[in-house]
Amino acid sequence: MPRSFTYCSAHTLRVKSSGESNREAWFLTAEEGVLRATVFGGPKSRLRAQVAPFHSGKLWIYHDPVRDSRKVNDFDVISYRTGMRELYERVMAADAVAETILSSHGSGGGWPAAAKLAGSVLDALNDAGSPALCSRIGVYFLWHWADLLGVRPDLCACASCEMELSREEAVWYSSENEALFCEHCFRNAAASNTALFDAVQSNYSTLRVGPGARLWLNEIAALPPTALVRVSLDNPSLEQARALSKAVLAAALGKRLPTWEGI
Repeated sequence: MPRSFTYCSAHTLRVKSSGESNREAWFLTAEEGVLRATVFGGPKSRLRAQVAPFHSGKLWIYHDPVRDSRKVNDFDVISYRTGMRELYERVMAADAVAETILSSHGSGGGWPAAAKLAGSVLDALNDAGSPALCSRIGVYFLWHWADLLGVRPDLCACASCEMELSREEAVWYSSENEALFCEHCFRNAAASNTALFDAVQSNYSTLRVGPGARLWLNEIAALPPTALVRVSLDNPSLEQARALSKAVLAAALGKRLPTWEGI
């Protein structure tokens, strides 16, 4: 049984101290999803400097089957992403990306697509020139990650009557049902369901999504994150798109991640 493994596409998501001189690192790989491995060496270790948050490259791991433990033998960094620390909003959005990946176990199986998405989003964040763009890239990731998890709702049709929605129509998202409803179906349901009506009044478990947010989310579904600078969006629509993306993933994960507040 082989004990040494090579991962051609690995993204460092998190690194924390372990003992006096070692570190524990979490990676997203295209081959096996999320991996945890120990990085041995003191502060002056070359390997310790290479394995840093948001670096990507080729990873060599040794697996001890008896202890079921892994250690990093080498890491050939291809993308250092040195610009990430130059803007606070870049780091905040990148932390949200990493925490989302870890909380959903690397998407649960679609690892090549997950690694590709993570790499493209981290590259875009590394070059993002403004806090506003960092936020949009963060929303972009959450919306695409929901698609990888298979929980992204259809923005083009009502989940109840199944009628196609017009471009100008607003919709309602219900966290309880994890679905989008047209105005007519949602109002009818709210009128006959006290719990649902209370949710509408408090705006806690339901969200109104206007046509601007719907159009933007539909557009970015087929775009790389680097193209976001070319897609305009007003602030109210961005807030709705952000709230919907977070609500969809929160319903899937069973919790809201604190790092999402940085997006």
